[in-house]
Amino acid sequence: MSERFLVELVKMRADYQFGPGAGEGLVSRGIRVEVSKRTGKPRYVYDSDGRLLATIRWSDGFLALTLEGARLLKQHLKPPRLRVVIKNDVRDFVKEGRSVFAKHVIKVDPEIRCGDEVIVVDEEDNLLAVGRAVLSSYEMLAFNSGVAVKVRRGVGSEDKPERATEDATNS
Repeated sequence: MSERFLVELVKMRADYQFGPGAGEGLVSRGIRVEVSKRTGKPRYVYDSDGRLLATIRWSDGFLALTLEGARLLKQHLKPPRLRVVIKNDVRDFVKEGRSVFAKHVIKVDPEIRCGDEVIVVDEEDNLLAVGRAVLSSYEMLAFNSGVAVKVRRGVGSEDKPERATEDATNS
């Protein structure tokens, strides 16, 4: 597979998964796609500086975002796209990688469905974490208990090595 084909593949998947314009946002700094030696399929998406942006999950072919990938998409997609907005008083817990509970969600992209990749932000739209929605947008706002987002990575844990593959292999 040519590099050009792989870049177009990532753009198409991002547009499908995150909505129109997401693909352009993700590749805005230039990307390199690493192919699995074992399967020959695309597996990792890096920016031109070698930072991991996303892992392509084996189970469904969707992208599991890293914090860097979330930053890029957040810059290119206007609120409320992909966002789960939480109360400022719990942001420190979420920054450390703790799950987001429904009772702390104050706004959410109405298009979010259970299982979607989401960007968790505070009331000022500052990036706090990336993860997967456990509830739909409607449920996040309606429920007063339970996990709304299973956080994969919080910005407070950025000094630790990135493990985008954890969610990709466990999905």
